[in-house]
Amino acid sequence: MRYEGVVYRPPSEAHSLIVQVTIGCSHNGCSFCGMYKEKKFRIRDLKEIIEDLEQAKLNYGLIKKIFLGDGDALVLETNKLKSILSKIRELFPECERVGIYGTSNDILSKSLDELRELKEFGLGIVYLGVESGSNEILKSINKGVTACEMIMAGRKVKESGIKLSATLISGIGGRAKIREHAIESAKLISAINPDYLGFLTLMLESGTPIYEDVQKGDFHILTPEEIMYETREFLQNVEVDGCVFRSNHASNYLALSGILPGDKNQLLQDIDLALKGEHRYKQEEYRRL
Repeated sequence: MRYEGVVYRPPSEAHSLIVQVTIGCSHNGCSFCGMYKEKKFRIRDLKEIIEDLEQAKLNYGLIKKIFLGDGDALVLETNKLKSILSKIRELFPECERVGIYGTSNDILSKSLDELRELKEFGLGIVYLGVESGSNEILKSINKGVTACEMIMAGRKVKESGIKLSATLISGIGGRAKIREHAIESAKLISAINPDYLGFLTLMLESGTPIYEDVQKGDFHILTPEEIMYETREFLQNVEVDGCVFRSNHASNYLALSGILPGDKNQLLQDIDLALKGEHRYKQEEYRRL
């Protein structure tokens, strides 16, 4: 297997075979993200990708899950993705799921029929970095997409039958936009109703624009208590059905998990206990991306 640079994947793909079909991220402009700054975006040659899959078959044998990286591999043209998925099906008939990162623009550039084709060829889940439902915050972090476009993209994935995992980042609006971030994010997630929702917590990376804003005093990061207030406000206002909620990433101060709406009251109780000092927050030095 050949890997270029640091390889990132969603937490739920920890035990997956990771195959780089792109190098880096085609957008690579989000103010909070430093993951792909050392890479120049390119799409790998199909021959190389197939060779990696064949080598993985020799090295590992049975593989249950595969993740196609890097940052937004869904940017590939549909026929190329179908060729990759076909090879996966040929080599790994036991594979239960193929996952991929996709931006809203990647999703919207494909027709519904194309997405349904990809599902038929084995694409099982798309990971969509929503970050926030606020248009002001999305603009400030240079996400390159509006809340409306994010909703359209999320609904399109859902309609195709592919599972959708969305991600929000608590604290991404700073202290000035705690309530706006919570309320607008709840509206957006309610409009999409993703299958999975991850709520990470902002981590500062040296060299990113948001890090520089903090150093200049233009952006104020949230305390653990403020993160809890923001998360509580979000949970009180979100309306989804059968959504697996996870806020137990290495970046989170407090591990929370449940299925919404059934576990909403328990999640709110856990947050209230934390705010009363009955739960310990993760120490800063143990938080990780």
